[in-house]
Amino acid sequence: MTTQKQPSLLGGVMIIAGGTIGAGMLANPISTAGVWFAGSILILLYTWFCMTSSGLMLLEANLHYPTGSSFDTIVKDLLGKGWNVLNGLSLAFVLYILTYAYITSGGGITEGFINQLLSNEQSAVEIGRTSGSLIFAIVLAAFVWFSTKAVDRFSVVLMAGMVISFILSIAGLVSSAQSDILFNQIAQGDTQYLPYALAALPVCLVSFGFHQNVPSLVKYYDRNASKVVKSVVFGTATALVIYVLWQFAVQGNLPRHEFAPVIAKGGDIAALLDALNQYIKTDYIALILRFFAYMAIASSFLGVTLGLFDYIADLLKFDDSRLGRTKTTLVTFLPPLLLSLQFPYGFVLAIGYAGLAATVWAAIVPALLARASRKKFAQQQYQAFGGNFMIYFIILFGVLNILAQLGLQFGWISDFKG
Repeated sequence: MTTQKQPSLLGGVMIIAGGTIGAGMLANPISTAGVWFAGSILILLYTWFCMTSSGLMLLEANLHYPTGSSFDTIVKDLLGKGWNVLNGLSLAFVLYILTYAYITSGGGITEGFINQLLSNEQSAVEIGRTSGSLIFAIVLAAFVWFSTKAVDRFSVVLMAGMVISFILSIAGLVSSAQSDILFNQIAQGDTQYLPYALAALPVCLVSFGFHQNVPSLVKYYDRNASKVVKSVVFGTATALVIYVLWQFAVQGNLPRHEFAPVIAKGGDIAALLDALNQYIKTDYIALILRFFAYMAIASSFLGVTLGLFDYIADLLKFDDSRLGRTKTTLVTFLPPLLLSLQFPYGFVLAIGYAGLAATVWAAIVPALLARASRKKFAQQQYQAFGGNFMIYFIILFGVLNILAQLGLQFGWISDFKG
């Protein structure tokens, strides 16, 4: 009798890391400019710890239910219909809006790459944003339709490309980082830090969103809790290291007061490179960063849509046959694709709207699920660390993020402008 070999740990780590690393990385140095480097590291560590812990709480609850069960089944049973409706709306909104955001940005980069590839000195080719979005969405959706293993394999390739392009893009920036800039010893203008701490939380939370992939990994590893735990911890830790290096590269070269024009342009990456160009030559970095951004967006797209795919299959009870997976694929990808074709330039706005809803299902609901499952089930296959104290610690983290997001929306808290 032969035992089926389980997928490697590397695949799960890459699914979590790939689904986590994305647009948040480019936004982090800008959103944390108010607290600057030391403060940003503390906020990133705090967010990483809380989001990883909430993901493990979700795993704890998930293991009490049949393989393939996602948020809809688990929340309805443990927290009731009211919480299930709220969580379902929050989850679907975030995953759909992120899918839309990644199609718009990925489609734009795809358009640029293909135009550049097909154009020559005699004739310029313009395939258009619609074609770029269609190509980006259809090619990557095919991997999700095929299987989780296909996403695993392609995520490894994308992550390898991300690591190489990331190292090449920041090598010059890291080597030229200056301690007086990094620790703001040449401060000009606003020298406060603490008032901007809350404002930095929401973007960091979105930067560590991976929870939609936990039910997928439970299924992928055939309920092997140890492998899922390691995938979550190592995957999010990989994202954390990359975020910290990026913070060091940017905030070690560009003085705090020079973020003003970047912030004024909504954190545009081109504006960030223009500002950096005053302090270090970045022509080659811009090209490499373009490749990095494309692979980061593609891997995030796969991670987000894999979780959305499994959620839709569970919610609508579509089976795992080819016809069932085709139905799930259409419900998963068609709405955000049509929205991206109608509104092709809503990336930054979409990411902003995702934050508040993400706090509900990525922080508060997993903590409540862990508390409810411990009361309902006498035996635990796996229990997240920290006991009841950690449950309330994570709920407090979620409440702080909600207050920060509402405070930014209504002008109740300080927002760094440079």
